[in-house]
Amino acid sequence: MKIAEIRELSTQELNERVEADVTRYAQMKLNHAISPLENPSQIKDLRRSIARMKSELRSRELNQK
Repeated sequence: MKIAEIRELSTQELNERVEADVTRYAQMKLNHAISPLENPSQIKDLRRSIARMKSELRSRELNQK
């Protein structure tokens, strides 16, 4: 997910998306440990996307204070 797309989401949508993606990330890691994924770079992409969303949430939190 691109940073421009992330900035368009509301804070609540962003929180929900982070929770869903963290769950999906954990599932992907588990599946990859059992049998290798066809495209393991998906794990890296998802991890970076989660980090971008968390960074945007933190930025919004700091701007409110």
